[in-house]
Amino acid sequence: MQKTLTTFFIIIGLFIIWVALAQTTLKRRVSDQKARELFKDNGVKLFTGTVNANGFQLHYAKVGYELNPTLIFVHGTPGSWIRYKRYLLDKELLLKFRMISVDRPGFGYSSFGDAKNLEKQSEIITHLIKAVNNDRPVYLVGASFGGPVIARLAIDNPNMFSALLLLAPALDPAAEIHYFWRPLFFKTPLKFLVPGVWKPNNQELWYLKQDLAIMAQLLTDIDCSVYVLHGDKDKLVPVSNAFYAQRMLVKAKPLYLSIIPGGSHYVADENYTMVKEILMKLN
Repeated sequence: MQKTLTTFFIIIGLFIIWVALAQTTLKRRVSDQKARELFKDNGVKLFTGTVNANGFQLHYAKVGYELNPTLIFVHGTPGSWIRYKRYLLDKELLLKFRMISVDRPGFGYSSFGDAKNLEKQSEIITHLIKAVNNDRPVYLVGASFGGPVIARLAIDNPNMFSALLLLAPALDPAAEIHYFWRPLFFKTPLKFLVPGVWKPNNQELWYLKQDLAIMAQLLTDIDCSVYVLHGDKDKLVPVSNAFYAQRMLVKAKPLYLSIIPGGSHYVADENYTMVKEILMKLN
């Protein structure tokens, strides 16, 4: 009996520890102070701030000369603005662009845990883009889940953007698996067991298939330049998404499609030179 009770209390104790850790760990973000110090050590002045989007606090980081054309980076899921650190520190890109990287809604310091669907994410990020407007060209870069986010931004804001760069974008609703268990982990008390970034990750992925189906009828409205890069060995977002983009983006002027032989999902990291070459040609 004593041994049984001891085992029971150990299990209860471990469960309590797990629930506590689930709420405080694995947030995959860097404090503003630490980020500014990191950039300062690399000779780059970093500004971090928050914009109020109808009550939602959207956090972002900014580098570069204020009057330059703007590159806006949108991360995948999970993630945060620091995902694009290498680009924001690139001296050649800094000469040509003002660069902004956002914490998407629910991630980083943008109301962490409060995930939104694509339409709402676009609405929130649009507030930021309008707030920092300098009447120069604006270019969007989105990787993985960031791909449909910037596509939705282009749909909702005609003529606002000069080009989109889609890196392994999840665009095809038919390629998304609708796991029935996802709502259990954000609509029931089970949500308290989900650690850190995986909570908003789970929630927005539940929305994604339906969001993409809605957006499918609108993709044909995008008429700016679009670049699509996708690895043919991508195990997270099938390369079929790239061909879907090619079929749907019929008004893109023009559409560039590059399939990377042997490439994985992490195009921005593993193909930095290729991505940078495209960015340098944008302006």
